[in-house]
Amino acid sequence: MALKIDHLSLLVTSLEKSMPYYQSLLVLLGFEQVRDHIWTDGEGFFIQFHQARQGTRAYQRYGAGMNHIGFSAPSTDFVYQVQKQMHAAGFEVPEVQDFNGAKALFMKDDDGIRFEITYYPPGVAVVD
Repeated sequence: MALKIDHLSLLVTSLEKSMPYYQSLLVLLGFEQVRDHIWTDGEGFFIQFHQARQGTRAYQRYGAGMNHIGFSAPSTDFVYQVQKQMHAAGFEVPEVQDFNGAKALFMKDDDGIRFEITYYPPGVAVVD
Protein backbone atom coordinates (compact mmCIF):
# COMPACT_ATOMS: atom_id res chain seq x y z
CA MET A 1 0.00 0.00 0.00
CA ALA A 2 1.37 3.42 -0.97
CA LEU A 3 1.02 6.20 1.56
CA LYS A 4 -1.05 9.19 0.50
CA ILE A 5 0.74 12.54 0.23
CA ASP A 6 -0.91 14.80 2.80
CA HIS A 7 0.99 18.07 2.65
CA LEU A 8 3.63 20.16 0.96
CA SER A 9 5.60 22.82 2.84
CA LEU A 10 7.08 25.64 0.79
CA LEU A 11 9.56 28.15 2.17
CA VAL A 12 9.55 31.47 0.39
CA THR A 13 11.89 34.45 0.62
CA SER A 14 9.03 36.82 1.40
CA LEU A 15 5.54 35.78 2.48
CA GLU A 16 4.41 39.35 1.75
CA LYS A 17 5.57 39.16 -1.88
CA SER A 18 4.74 35.51 -2.53
CA MET A 19 1.26 35.15 -1.08
CA PRO A 20 -0.55 37.30 -3.70
CA TYR A 21 0.80 34.90 -6.35
CA TYR A 22 -0.35 31.81 -4.48
CA GLN A 23 -3.70 33.33 -3.53
CA SER A 24 -4.36 33.85 -7.25
CA LEU A 25 -3.03 30.47 -8.40
CA LEU A 26 -4.41 28.13 -5.74
CA VAL A 27 -7.99 29.40 -6.08
CA LEU A 28 -7.78 28.66 -9.82
CA LEU A 29 -6.63 25.12 -9.00
CA GLY A 30 -9.57 24.49 -6.66
CA PHE A 31 -7.80 25.00 -3.32
CA GLU A 32 -9.37 26.76 -0.36
CA GLN A 33 -7.51 28.84 2.20
CA VAL A 34 -8.14 27.44 5.70
CA ARG A 35 -6.01 29.98 7.57
CA ASP A 36 -3.04 32.26 7.00
CA HIS A 37 -0.56 30.56 4.64
CA ILE A 38 -2.39 27.19 4.65
CA TRP A 39 -4.49 25.87 1.74
CA THR A 40 -6.30 22.56 1.20
CA ASP A 41 -7.90 20.62 -1.63
CA GLY A 42 -10.63 19.54 0.81
CA GLU A 43 -9.57 15.90 0.48
CA GLY A 44 -6.77 15.79 3.03
CA PHE A 45 -3.96 17.46 1.08
CA PHE A 46 -2.51 20.73 2.38
CA ILE A 47 -0.01 23.27 1.10
CA GLN A 48 1.57 25.43 3.76
CA PHE A 49 3.90 28.38 3.32
CA HIS A 50 6.65 29.55 5.65
CA GLN A 51 9.14 32.38 5.59
CA ALA A 52 12.64 31.11 4.66
CA ARG A 53 15.43 31.97 7.04
CA GLN A 54 17.56 34.93 6.09
CA GLY A 55 20.91 33.94 4.58
CA THR A 56 19.69 30.61 3.21
CA ARG A 57 20.30 29.74 -0.43
CA ALA A 58 17.51 30.47 -2.88
CA TYR A 59 16.03 27.74 -5.07
CA GLN A 60 18.18 26.94 -8.10
CA ARG A 61 17.04 25.05 -11.17
CA TYR A 62 18.32 21.47 -11.13
CA GLY A 63 19.67 21.95 -7.63
CA ALA A 64 18.79 19.70 -4.73
CA GLY A 65 15.25 20.18 -3.51
CA MET A 66 11.82 20.25 -5.09
CA ASN A 67 11.95 20.99 -8.82
CA HIS A 68 8.21 21.45 -9.34
CA ILE A 69 4.79 20.22 -8.31
CA GLY A 70 2.41 19.11 -11.02
CA PHE A 71 -1.38 19.27 -11.17
CA SER A 72 -3.55 17.40 -13.68
CA ALA A 73 -6.01 19.68 -15.47
CA PRO A 74 -9.44 18.44 -16.58
CA SER A 75 -9.06 19.92 -20.09
CA THR A 76 -6.81 21.91 -22.41
CA ASP A 77 -9.16 24.88 -21.95
CA PHE A 78 -8.54 24.76 -18.19
CA VAL A 79 -4.77 25.10 -18.77
CA TYR A 80 -5.28 28.15 -21.01
CA GLN A 81 -7.73 29.68 -18.50
CA VAL A 82 -5.16 29.43 -15.70
CA GLN A 83 -2.59 31.05 -17.99
CA LYS A 84 -4.97 33.85 -18.91
CA GLN A 85 -6.17 34.51 -15.36
CA MET A 86 -2.70 34.51 -13.81
CA HIS A 87 -1.57 36.96 -16.52
CA ALA A 88 -4.63 39.13 -15.84
CA ALA A 89 -3.70 39.07 -12.13
CA GLY A 90 -0.37 40.67 -13.09
CA PHE A 91 1.98 37.70 -12.98
CA GLU A 92 4.52 36.67 -15.61
CA VAL A 93 3.18 33.57 -17.33
CA PRO A 94 4.98 31.58 -20.06
CA GLU A 95 3.49 29.98 -23.14
CA VAL A 96 1.68 26.64 -22.87
CA GLN A 97 3.94 23.81 -24.07
CA ASP A 98 2.95 20.70 -26.03
CA PHE A 99 4.43 17.36 -25.00
CA ASN A 100 3.10 14.65 -27.33
CA GLY A 101 -0.42 16.06 -27.03
CA ALA A 102 -0.23 16.97 -23.35
CA LYS A 103 -0.66 20.72 -22.81
CA ALA A 104 1.60 21.97 -20.01
CA LEU A 105 1.92 25.33 -18.29
CA PHE A 106 5.05 25.73 -16.12
CA MET A 107 4.87 28.79 -13.89
CA LYS A 108 7.17 29.93 -11.11
CA ASP A 109 6.93 32.23 -8.16
CA ASP A 110 9.45 34.93 -7.19
CA ASP A 111 11.67 32.29 -5.56
CA GLY A 112 11.68 30.08 -8.66
CA ILE A 113 9.38 27.41 -7.20
CA ARG A 114 7.67 25.88 -10.21
CA PHE A 115 4.07 24.77 -10.60
CA GLU A 116 2.96 22.68 -13.58
CA ILE A 117 -0.66 22.52 -14.72
CA THR A 118 -1.07 19.93 -17.49
CA TYR A 119 -3.89 18.31 -19.40
CA TYR A 120 -3.02 14.70 -20.34
CA PRO A 121 -5.13 13.30 -23.17
CA PRO A 122 -6.07 9.62 -22.94
CA GLY A 123 -3.01 7.41 -23.45
CA VAL A 124 -0.44 10.06 -22.52
CA ALA A 125 1.53 9.19 -19.38
CA VAL A 126 1.80 11.65 -16.49
CA VAL A 127 5.49 10.78 -16.02
CA ASP A 128 7.80 8.89 -18.30
